[in-house]
Amino acid sequence: MSALKDFAGAMPAYAKDLKLNLSSLLTEQGMGEARKYGLLLACAHGTGYKPLVEAAEADCADKLDEKTADAARGAAAVMAMNNVYYRFTHLAGNENYAAMPAKLRMNMIATHGVAKEEFELFSLAVSAINGCGLCIDSHEKVLLKHEVKEADIQTAVRIAAVMKALATVHATL
Repeated sequence: MSALKDFAGAMPAYAKDLKLNLSSLLTEQGMGEARKYGLLLACAHGTGYKPLVEAAEADCADKLDEKTADAARGAAAVMAMNNVYYRFTHLAGNENYAAMPAKLRMNMIATHGVAKEEFELFSLAVSAINGCGLCIDSHEKVLLKHEVKEADIQTAVRIAAVMKALATVHATL
């Protein structure tokens, strides 16, 4: 059994849907394995919940090369920063903030070492967890330009939703 399945297996009866949804996502055939496990890893890191990160790391160890795993981790790290900053510029009533340079280092966006659409998909999923509409829109536009299927974008957000919910419920146990 996988570490993520074991993690989900610890869910109480009232959260059975989370366990079932994770199981469905893990067995879904519509997305390549590397993409799916990259998303699981990025989203686990995006939740910031260590027990879920450890489970995802264990499951991804033999499914992802180190470059993809680091890109997933890097997407979670840079989105943790960018989602706060760009959500602020979007939501603040003062439009001048959006016109100011961010002055934040974001080298990972250019040096991740994987296909652009993979990193963008990881970033979109983490942005969904963090609730940054500006970032979600930006990443989705890039993904569509790279001809990523809407079904893959939706699956990425489904993974984000399930991983966030697993972290939230598990943290209360």
